[in-house]
Order: sequence, then C-alpha cells, then structure tokens
Amino acid sequence: MNSMFTKIVRVVLGLVLIVFGANKFLHFIPAEPLTGAAGEFMNSLGATGYIFPVVGVFEVIIGVLLVFRKWVAFALILLAPISINILLFHLFLDIPGLGVALLVVVFNTILIYKHWQQYKPLFY
Repeated sequence: MNSMFTKIVRVVLGLVLIVFGANKFLHFIPAEPLTGAAGEFMNSLGATGYIFPVVGVFEVIIGVLLVFRKWVAFALILLAPISINILLFHLFLDIPGLGVALLVVVFNTILIYKHWQQYKPLFY
C-alpha cells in the first residue's frame, strides 16, 4: 500500500485536484469558452452560483488529504462520484479534455484498489 508507485500516484492526483479545484474559484488557468451542449451545461451549472465553488472546495480538501496522507481511503471515496462525473462530462460533451479526466479516474481506481483492505468492512 505504501510503495513508491502508490505514493507518486497519490501525490500527483492530490496536486491535480488542488490545482483544478482552486481554479474553480480563483480562475488562474485561462480556458476557452465551451460551445454547444458542453457550454450550455457548464453555463447552467455556473448560473446556480454555488456548484463550482463547492466542488472546488471539495477537490482542494480531497487533494490536501491525499498529498498529506490523511484519511486517504475516505478521500478516495469522496472523490469517486466527482471523478466519474468529470469522466462522463468529457466523454459525452467535451472530448478534448478527456485526458485529464481519464487520469483522475484511473489514479482514483488504482488508489482504491491499493486501499481495498480498508473498504472490506463496508461489504460485510
């Protein structure tokens, strides 16, 4: 569970979450406006006024937990629905961003697999 590979995956995933999570409310990474269905979907989420900041805060918290190796199994479970939604959004609405989405899902899956012993009591 604490191999060098696992540490690298955990830290990289944590850093990705911190950067992209913080960007949801600080807007330091310039992005081209989305068009079509992806743009409409993101505009409707943005119009709520709370979705992006809340998801951003969750991503930053989860990223910090992963980087500092605190409550990793809990952080990974919190990240699972977020990562699946990121993947589905890019798969169906914004194919060019699929690479980072796949990275997040694959890294999350690897880390859940590596921590599977901690999840076993949930299934008994």
